[in-house]
Amino acid sequence: MPLFSAIFGIGLIVKKLSDIPDIDKPREKLATRGVQALSSHELLMVLLGSGLPGRDVAALAADILKVIETEKEDITLDKLTKIQGVGKAKAGQILSAFELAKRYLIKEDKKIRNTDDILALVTDIRDKKQEHFITITLTGASSLIEKREVFKGTINFSVVHPREIFADAISDRAAGIVFVHNHPADDAQPSEADIKLTNQLCDAAKLLGIQVVDHIIVTKHNYYSFQSEGMLSE
Repeated sequence: MPLFSAIFGIGLIVKKLSDIPDIDKPREKLATRGVQALSSHELLMVLLGSGLPGRDVAALAADILKVIETEKEDITLDKLTKIQGVGKAKAGQILSAFELAKRYLIKEDKKIRNTDDILALVTDIRDKKQEHFITITLTGASSLIEKREVFKGTINFSVVHPREIFADAISDRAAGIVFVHNHPADDAQPSEADIKLTNQLCDAAKLLGIQVVDHIIVTKHNYYSFQSEGMLSE
């Protein structure tokens, strides 16, 4: 084979990550220094794993990164497959990785400013046949951290223990918490047990330094806000 062809015949080469010297391998870097140490280009190289005849993995990742940086949220299967060397399989692989990150890792900064914002989060329990007890944890800036169902069944202060209610709030390092539960009957007025439970939870929250923002009882058509009614113990 002529020297020129041997050196420049890259059309016959598929450059895989295993062909790259160890010092430059993104996978090696990931293993030794952690995923945060990788550049966006290197992350794509790891995701792709290999190039194709005529296009090594580094060049392919660079082209894909250009499209991602340009299109941002508007990246689609069609736009990715227009890149030389990106078929539907690789494009689908990239889009799937992005969607998984969006679902499980990236959280929208959702503000809880008023009762309507809370009610919008609990539409799923308003017509349930059993009582569901929900906690909504908040940052000091009233941004949503997490919504959780912590109990299902008959709600009363003897079975809903503050330990279970506040365990996740402490883990979240929450500054504030909202309690919501539903009444299967269309009567949002609090029972004696609801009032006792709310007072018990407010007392526990004071000891933990967490602000109880509200306790809301919802039904299919109505709701009752302890905060609006001045029923939260100081």
